[in-house]
Formats: sequence, structure tokens, C-alpha cells
Amino acid sequence: MAALLLAGCATTAPPPDERHPRDPWEPYNRNMFQFNSAIDRAIIRPLAVGYGKVTPTPVRRSIRNFFTNIRSPVDQINLLLQGRPGDAGTEFARFVFNATLGLGGLFDVASNGDIEDFEEDFGQTFAVWGWENSRFFILPLMGPSTVRDGLGRIPDGYADIAWRWTLEETTHGLIGLNIIQGRHAMLPLDEDIESAYDPYSFVRDGWLQRRNHAITDGEDELPDYESFIDDDWEE
Repeated sequence: MAALLLAGCATTAPPPDERHPRDPWEPYNRNMFQFNSAIDRAIIRPLAVGYGKVTPTPVRRSIRNFFTNIRSPVDQINLLLQGRPGDAGTEFARFVFNATLGLGGLFDVASNGDIEDFEEDFGQTFAVWGWENSRFFILPLMGPSTVRDGLGRIPDGYADIAWRWTLEETTHGLIGLNIIQGRHAMLPLDEDIESAYDPYSFVRDGWLQRRNHAITDGEDELPDYESFIDDDWEE
């Protein structure tokens, strides 16, 4: 089914010498972008819209807090591997406070106590170790990534001990809930993407800039999404 959809979603990519320096595989990436977008429009986005309509805002916030907190061990391990033991200790304190006083992470009491939050993964750790630039690569169903960040998902999975324990003790249905709530959080970007002259380039450039911002701990500026949008473009 994927092969048939990809065959019907082919889009024109520029010649090799005109491609983004970090996107030499643009023909494949554009096709996979179209494939993922088709799946999103047919299944994931409608579920995310429905989730927002039937779930009260305080409940959605608690669900988001829960999934953020449960991933904290990954943040802690990567902070240690990046040579930041102090930050790892701060992240551990966040995890303990939210897991206990925050009722399993449903309430973000740590932020109320001004305890800093960190979001780290093995892709960022690989960058700190020297793999600074990597080819852009769209993963099937998972979306934008790079070769470095895609490979980083493997050790991230092993480090995600709290998430694996929760799935074993409760239900794997939490995976679907996590996907839907994450997609709901991105709904405000849909209009900007659809308004872009080239949605693929908009997503790629914005994602790469935001990723660099995370890797440099904020030293690189966040992307100016408006610069990727042509207000005069009409479909």
C-alpha cells in the first residue's frame, strides 16, 4: 500500500546541484512527506481534532504533563552523557517532584517551583560528541528527522525505562494517546504549512532550524516561520 501511495504522490525535486546542502535525498523525502501527509489527513489529524473537542483543556494539560514527565529518564541520561551532571540532577529533581507531589506527573509542580526543564535525546548527544551536521531524512509515519537523530532513537528506546515500565503495567493504548495528544499540540501550525508556497521546504527548513536551536541550547535563533510563507500564494 505504501509503494502504491508513494507512486501516486511523486513531486518534483530540484536537480542535485540546486538542493539544500543537508537534503541530498530530496526526491525520496518529498515522496515520504506526501505519504505521511496523506496518512495524517486521513487518520491522525481527524483524531487529534476530535480529541481537542471532547477533552477539556485541564485534562489535555495533565495528559501532556504525564507524557513529558515519564520521558525524564531519557533527558537525565543524555545530560550525563553530555557532561552536564548538574543539569541531570535538576532534571532528576523535576522527575521526582512531579512523580510524587504531581500525582504521577499529571501536574507540573516542578515548574511552579522554578525547577528548570530540559529536553535532551541521543540525537543531541551525538551532536555534542561531534556529529554536528547530518542529512535530512523523513521517517515513515514519524516525520522529519536526520540520519543522526533517526539512529539516536534506538538508544533513546533503551533509556526510556519509565515509559516501558508504564506500558507493561498499564496498556499499550497509551502509545496511541501520546501520538494523538502530540498531533493536537501541532494543530496551530497547520494553517502556516498550508499557506506556504512549498509546504515541504517550509517543514524541512523550520524543523532543521528548531533542531539546531535545541542542540545549541538556544544559541541559534528559533526559525522565523513567517519568512517561509508567501502571503500572495493562492492554491
